[in-house]
Amino acid sequence: MSKHTPQILIVDDDPEIRKLLARYVESQGFRVLLAATCSELRERIATHKVDLIVLDVMLPDGSGLDMCRSLRGEGSTIPIILLTALKEEVDRIVGLEIGADDYLGKPFNPRELVARIRAVLRRQAEPQPQTASSKRYRFEGFSVDPALRQVVSPDGAEIDLTGAEFDLLQVFLDRPGRVLSRDQLLDLTRGRDGEVFDRSVDVLMSRLRRKLTGAGAGQVFKTVRNGGYQLAVKVELEESLA
Repeated sequence: MSKHTPQILIVDDDPEIRKLLARYVESQGFRVLLAATCSELRERIATHKVDLIVLDVMLPDGSGLDMCRSLRGEGSTIPIILLTALKEEVDRIVGLEIGADDYLGKPFNPRELVARIRAVLRRQAEPQPQTASSKRYRFEGFSVDPALRQVVSPDGAEIDLTGAEFDLLQVFLDRPGRVLSRDQLLDLTRGRDGEVFDRSVDVLMSRLRRKLTGAGAGQVFKTVRNGGYQLAVKVELEESLA
């Protein structure tokens, strides 16, 4: 069986940037689709298998942030890397809040974009450890199935987590009670592909806390001053042979 070559959709209204990125990304072994507008993005994902979207925030017929929010609201799980020329950190944080998997500020080196693409795709594709034995976690009435990448609340409702949010939760479930620094969390969830001072860990923690709290959880995580974060509840592990 032939190995699948990931197809990357690059969405940017600047033809020179599209051409430059397409040439470089293709040279790194990916297939590439191009779009200049939100409507073209919609057409591409409707007619092609897209493995990841590189999405500019500023587009002629709408905002990339709004498009990201819309896709996530429709249940799309296609990984999204936002490109933004906006300099204020809050704008980048908004992108992560609404479900983007990563962001990159303009100007940037195409090599860094490809590194981010590989990191996001790797997180999507990596098999979860010990899933052959059908491992499940339970905490505070929640059930987490790594094989299905599924989190179920105490009242039986499935919680919609992004891939990055699920990865972060599992890191804590594998290490209950341990205080994990931002650097450790970057290592464990992103393989150090992010910037050293990347605030995305804080953003993901905020999103994860909000979703769990909204589903009935109490104070599951503690913020440890000058330390990091800690999963502060009892975790039970259920394991049965598949």
